[in-house]
Amino acid sequence: MARKMGFYAVLAYVVYGFLVYAYLYFIADTSLPFEYQGTGADPATFLNGRELMLSEEYSQIRNLLFFLATPLEWLVYFLILLVGLSKAFANWANEVTKNKFGQTAIYVFWLSLLAYAATFPLSFIRYQLSKTYNISTQTFPSWMKDELIDFWINFAMMVVIVTVLYWLINKSRRYWWMFAWILTIPFTLFIIFIQPVIIDPLYNDFYPLKDKELETKILELANEADIPAEHVFEVNMAEKTNALNAYVTGIGANSRIVLWDTTLNRLNDEQILFIMAHEMAHYVEKHIYIGIAGYLLLSLIGFYLTSRLLTWATKRWGQEFKISGIGDIRSFPLFLIILSMLAFASSPLSNFVSRHQEMRADRYAIELTENPEAAIETFQELTKAGLSQVNPPLLVKIFRYGHPTMLERISRLEEYEIQQRNKEDLD
Repeated sequence: MARKMGFYAVLAYVVYGFLVYAYLYFIADTSLPFEYQGTGADPATFLNGRELMLSEEYSQIRNLLFFLATPLEWLVYFLILLVGLSKAFANWANEVTKNKFGQTAIYVFWLSLLAYAATFPLSFIRYQLSKTYNISTQTFPSWMKDELIDFWINFAMMVVIVTVLYWLINKSRRYWWMFAWILTIPFTLFIIFIQPVIIDPLYNDFYPLKDKELETKILELANEADIPAEHVFEVNMAEKTNALNAYVTGIGANSRIVLWDTTLNRLNDEQILFIMAHEMAHYVEKHIYIGIAGYLLLSLIGFYLTSRLLTWATKRWGQEFKISGIGDIRSFPLFLIILSMLAFASSPLSNFVSRHQEMRADRYAIELTENPEAAIETFQELTKAGLSQVNPPLLVKIFRYGHPTMLERISRLEEYEIQQRNKEDLD
């Protein structure tokens, strides 16, 4: 039975891969609607022929890798259960030490290492892809350093999570999901609070903006928006990427507005001020806190559904998975599969909310800066630097895009520009 389940799982993944490939390369329509041709949203107006070709190629491959990556993790964990590796990891841990925490750490290490090794080829392909298309400038040793930092940070957090999770499950089989969710609240807030000052600096160097004249302009803009900002931070990204970015991170006293140095090197002051105004909008409209609240709500539903599905799957296939019950640590790969599937299924909703927030931030930024020309040029530069599709396929937008498409963003700016000109003519 286990062998048959494994065969059908692999077959299902292969068929799924072919369907995704067919959709992205033969079915999906990324052509620009006629009414937008020749406008500022038309990539033919700001990209040359080679850039147009490269952006289409790069986006197609990147989208394909995205849709293949998450189900590959499900397949890996599923096979780990079926072939008895989860049971083997637990047995090894029990033989090495009698300490419960030590057993958990050893089990999680071997599980994490095998999952990382199984998915590493796809990660390496993504890295090579970005290098081939001149998006990434990162050397392989530097990339591997980031990968190892990711691995050990995830491992450390996973050990704590698994230890607490299975203690709760064995203490309360019926309500463990509720207690686990309650504990995620302070844990999530703690991680978000320390990320800007502890986690992010492990990957890159952060420092106050060196261009003091530009910083003064940004702080004046912040003052106009009633934001108590004292510094704007820049981060050294040029040695890793040619892409452009800026973001808001952290909460409370640790909140930061961050600019990549690639953004500073490529955009002029007016374009940077628009980006800063956009990031300030997230602070003004409290999008970070709304996002945290939304995440906690979804995680509550997710924990409940996971508890029900975990119990059902364990009863239905416990023998094939070689697990005795939900309180058995060997069921953890099944827990990860269910949680990941639920997260993937809910991503269209979370992306929709995020796109709405980003749209509001664009609107706020243009009303604050009153410079639609600089805003349009900014999005054109972002498209060019990242080789992004202006009008991505529908499923790509639904599952991947936490921001509106460039077609939507630029066309809205042009509509705003027309409205302002009409108002001026009436005045």
